[in-house]
Amino acid sequence: MVLLSWNLAGRVRRLPEQVDRVLGAGPDLICLQELTPTTLPRWREALLDAGYAGVEHADVDLRSGRVRPLVVLTACREPLTPIRVADVPWSERALAVRSADGIEVVNVHSPIGSKPALAKVHTHEAVQRHLATASGRPRILCGDLNTPRRELATGELWTFARDQWGRLRPDRGERWDQAELALLRGLEPYGMRDAFRLRHGHARRELSWKWPRWDGGYRLDHLLVSADFSVAEIDYLHRWRTDGLSDHSPLVAELDRTAPAA
Repeated sequence: MVLLSWNLAGRVRRLPEQVDRVLGAGPDLICLQELTPTTLPRWREALLDAGYAGVEHADVDLRSGRVRPLVVLTACREPLTPIRVADVPWSERALAVRSADGIEVVNVHSPIGSKPALAKVHTHEAVQRHLATASGRPRILCGDLNTPRRELATGELWTFARDQWGRLRPDRGERWDQAELALLRGLEPYGMRDAFRLRHGHARRELSWKWPRWDGGYRLDHLLVSADFSVAEIDYLHRWRTDGLSDHSPLVAELDRTAPAA
């Protein structure tokens, strides 16, 4: 199974090119973030016309008061059944679905840290609670998780609750730190693994978002898979970002279902 996850950056003028790139990659499962009320119907139509039987998007409340709500969408060659993720503060930022062959896919776009009312913290905590339950089915978590700030070759992660020297910021504190770690580390006891690090190890430095005028950036876009999958290939398509189609590089992975234990 080929999975493609991409933050589209809400681009309108480049949407036809984005669609061509996505469909040209031939993914079986597509997880998109940062669709807008303008681009969402156009993406739905394009994916349905391309033969994806399941096209679902998160609930978006246009009365929420947010000027520009950003929506996640998941598409699959098989029909999809939505699953509720409880207590997500912004409903349009998280979507769980189950495919016809029983795979649960959770597509998330985490709010950035500057958003009010601890939206980022509550989002991570809600998704962690959802996945920290026995389901008996293969699971995938992907999307723009807006963390970590830094990855060390030892495997240690520094979140955005820490400063550039790794010190915990008093204005954010331990809860914020643990919330950002809740998905990349807190799901390991439940069998969810960082697919990129599983395939490439911790020594490889990789960025999926870069500052426009500087060389720095962060690996914000992730894929976690349950032990039901092995990772044959996984990488970021940086050319799509450098071509200006988004400010994020899409993540593409080839996953194989592992045989159940005898």
